[in-house]
Order: sequence, then structure tokens, then C-alpha cells
Amino acid sequence: MTSNTERDRKAEHIRLSLDDRMQLHGHFFDAYDFEHQALPELDLQEVEVSTRFLDKVIEAPLLISCMTGGTEDAVRINRHLAEAAQETGVALGIGSQRKALEDPSLVESFRVRQWAPSVPLLANLGAVQLNHGYGVDECRAAVEMIEADALVLHLNPLQEAIQPEGQCDFTDLISKIGQLVERLEVPVIVKEVGSGISAGLATRLWDVGVRIIDTAGVGGTSWARIEGARAQDTEIGELFAGWGIPTPVCIRQLSRIPGLQIIGSGGVRHGLDVAKAIALGADLAGMAQPFLIAADRSTEAVADKVRRTTRELEISMFCAGARNLEALQQIELHRRSED
Repeated sequence: MTSNTERDRKAEHIRLSLDDRMQLHGHFFDAYDFEHQALPELDLQEVEVSTRFLDKVIEAPLLISCMTGGTEDAVRINRHLAEAAQETGVALGIGSQRKALEDPSLVESFRVRQWAPSVPLLANLGAVQLNHGYGVDECRAAVEMIEADALVLHLNPLQEAIQPEGQCDFTDLISKIGQLVERLEVPVIVKEVGSGISAGLATRLWDVGVRIIDTAGVGGTSWARIEGARAQDTEIGELFAGWGIPTPVCIRQLSRIPGLQIIGSGGVRHGLDVAKAIALGADLAGMAQPFLIAADRSTEAVADKVRRTTRELEISMFCAGARNLEALQQIELHRRSED
């Protein structure tokens, strides 16, 4: 595949991700409620939302999730995301770096450390590439390319199955991920891209040394719809649009694995969703499309979205009677209907 073709594909991903028709609108977090505390015995100013992630303090339990790179638009968008992450003190992931490893002309669209010098920064490759000649050297190169604090390996079998140029050999990846965990100098984070990770898979990943998992469950951007649109097969895209495990279910299942750090993402839209994700068992929450919309405008638009999300989280915690994130994780949510 030529770099021009890759740029076209990445640009198309950005364009379609900004299209509201690619989103799932059944909001799974709405099935859960906090019990309102009319007398929270707290001062709102005392509510503390800072935490540690990858040995760095972040000002709120937020990850600007992995999104893009490899196009002219991505240069602008990633700079806005990085500058805002630094300004507000939250973690940042970038899009898949595979093509930048193969085509050096694409590297600069991923190099954002200069704009985000002190926040946690996540490199990103598809786990399926471990079956296409990639190993620890390529993974190390992705980390070094952006001076990352961790490497995300994304799992996307549904996307690859529908994508016209998809790579679908997902055999024997657990053992290869385990070998990478042993040899790579930074933590390996495993995430889905919108269909969720089950407790069974999370346990297998834990057994080979993975200690951080990003749920990326059903509820946000539908990559089935995006790839169906790209393949001019909207019927198959719509058939599989909601395939997978809803994010709240993923978080609850994974929270039963002691010691596992959980990033709750997939359909997280605002600070109340972040609060619910943490109460369900997540350690921090990831958001992508809401920040992509803002990043298409400006750095300040992204920073404003982070600040607003943080304020919404603080109000949720205050009215639920949680002084800090540890207390929030102890609060039981009420479910409106059974699973």
C-alpha cells in the first residue's frame, strides 16, 4: 500500500469519525444511577480528582484516547490534542503508528511529545501486526518514535473483518503479547476499539503479564459502520454496528480481577459517564470522539472539553458523597434494569 493510499484511508477515518451517523446512540451508562446525597458532608472544593497513571500524576482520571495520525489533518488534530492534554494535565494516546514505521514521511504527524512534555503518552500498534512480521524491535521503535510511557496494542477483529484492506489472522496472539510484555521496557496496554473486552480474555491477558486494559466497549463510535461505509456495504456495517459488550458491563466484569488497572472507554461522553465508569470499577476513563470534534476546531476547544468534563465529574462526586476517586469506587450504582 502506498503512503498516499494510507493518508487517504486515515483522512477518511477522521471524516467518518466526525460524522454523527457513525455513533451508537443507545447510551448504556444511562442504565445506571447514583443515589443522590442531599447532605454529602463535603465541601465541593474538597473533592479531589487527581490520580496517578504510568507513574505520573494527572489532574483528572481522563485519557484522550488513541485516534489518529498519518495525514495533514492529523498533524493539526494531534497538536491540538497534545497541547490541551499538557495544559489540563491528562493522559494522551495517539493513533496506530504502523504506517509511520513503514513510511518515515508519516512520522511527524505522530510526534507530539514536544507539545505534551510531562503527561502520560501512549504509543499504539495493532496487535494483529505481531502476526505480520512485527516483534519487540518494531514495538520499541513505536515507543521511541514519540517518547511514550506505554504501548497500546489494539484489538480490532470486527474492524479488520469489514475493512476492505483488513488483516484478519488473530491466531496465537496471547503468547506473543506475553513475550512482548516480558521484553519491552514500558508497560503494554491492551485495548479494543469499540466492541469490548470480556472477563475471560482479560484473565488470559493478566496471566501473560498485562496489567492495564482499556475496555473500549460498545457505546461510542462504530467502526463496523465506518468500515462498512468505506467498503460501500452499509448493510453489513449496520448489521454489526452494535456488536460486542457494552462498556459498563466490561468494566464490572474486569473489576473482579484483583490488581488490574482498568481504563473505561467506549461511549463515555461527559463527566457523569466518567463518574459512573469509576464507580463501576474503572481507574480512569477514556474519551475519543468528543475530543476529536473539539480538536478539529482548536487546542482551546479540547482544553475546554477536558475542564468541563472534570467539573461534571466533580459535581457528580460531590452529590454522590465521594471525596476522592477511591471513595467513588466504593459507591454502589443502582441499575434501572437487569443485564
